[in-house]
Amino acid sequence: MNLTKFSDYSLRMLIYLAIHPDRPVTIAEVGRAYSVSPHHLVKVAQRLIEKQVVRSVRGRNGGLLLAKTPEEINIGRIVRMTEPTWNLVECFNTETNTCPIESACGLKGPLRRAQKAFLDTLEEHTLADVVPRKPALIRLLNA
Repeated sequence: MNLTKFSDYSLRMLIYLAIHPDRPVTIAEVGRAYSVSPHHLVKVAQRLIEKQVVRSVRGRNGGLLLAKTPEEINIGRIVRMTEPTWNLVECFNTETNTCPIESACGLKGPLRRAQKAFLDTLEEHTLADVVPRKPALIRLLNA
């Protein structure tokens, strides 16, 4: 299983916002902390704002804040939201599938169950679960 960079950056942004709940955080700050181009993070922020997970504060001291508490942000739902066409193998996409053995292959079912188990496991966790060592995270991201 492999998450796209979009999902990875979405989760990283949420972690950063969760460990800085006391102030708005800029996209540039998140980019510096993770050594990620702010251009990539703009789209991530837009999606998280659109889905009402993050809110934007305008103005001189503006930036991004969590729109919900970390306990309300489910990791599995975030991954599902940021991986809209998550096809592990070609045959998962009926429109573009060209696999010649698909009709007789027994692998599709186990792969679907594995994907579901992966997402079900992530749905057992919230953002609060993944930031228990807040001081250590802050130290690492400020290094």
